[in-house]
Amino acid sequence: MKLAPLLAQFLYSNHRLDLEGIGSFYLDSSLVTTNDNRQQTTSHSDGISFENNPGVRESAELISFISSQTGKMKALASADLSSHIALAQQFLNIGKPFLLEGIGSLVKIRSGKFEFTAGALLAEKLKEPTVRNNNGTGNEDSSTYEPFLEKEKTRTAFNKPVIALLVVVGIGLAVLGGYSIYKRNSSAKLPSANANKVAAAALVADTSTQLTRNEVVAPAPVTKNDGHKYILETANSKRAFTRYNALKEYGWKVQMETSDSVRYKLFLLLPTASTDTSRVLDSLTALNGRKVYIEN
Repeated sequence: MKLAPLLAQFLYSNHRLDLEGIGSFYLDSSLVTTNDNRQQTTSHSDGISFENNPGVRESAELISFISSQTGKMKALASADLSSHIALAQQFLNIGKPFLLEGIGSLVKIRSGKFEFTAGALLAEKLKEPTVRNNNGTGNEDSSTYEPFLEKEKTRTAFNKPVIALLVVVGIGLAVLGGYSIYKRNSSAKLPSANANKVAAAALVADTSTQLTRNEVVAPAPVTKNDGHKYILETANSKRAFTRYNALKEYGWKVQMETSDSVRYKLFLLLPTASTDTSRVLDSLTALNGRKVYIEN
């Protein structure tokens, strides 16, 4: 229900209407007649007057009247009234007239005061105020709300299984997604040893067994038929044996030699064409993690 007609109806009923920050409207009681316990006004507006009074406060009676007519709580009724007054003040502050339906129009003049022009009165009758109970809800016939309430119950009953189904499906998708991500990450995070083992197996074939510290390492003879000698690393005994066994575990056909039992040389003998040595050196360096070179 619009708020403007309610302001006029309140004025007709109480002969006074206070609008906060604006002023007070008065109605001559002779313009109001009573018929069947309902107030009804004549069409004359000469009996309405206005008094500038920006300091007037919000009327509790007006809030109660709006609440009873609209069925809203008093807090909401007060908010609606404040919004309506704020809108009126915006119009008035920019020099435009503001029409109060069933009462008249206001315009702000240079002195800062409001000038009032009476308008046509409303012939509409007031509806009976809604009696409210302690919970702030109207005691209107519950049959008015039965179709709406029944519709809400049906919709709620329908929504519950749908919501439950969506929750179950969502949980299932989350579990499936998490498992897929876990498998993908597990596949992507293979130990580097396995990766080196696969790469090395593709490069060289291993037919040897691991050496131990107690084994005697003799220099491996190099002939022209053996191919090129690729030096992987030169290190002390501890480092050399550790690295040798690790490379063997990775599938490298690695060999080791020493001339003084202090410095050990790890190398590969690969029969490669001279045109392929650069490619093999690059591959071995990437896999070995250290610079690989060919011994002349």
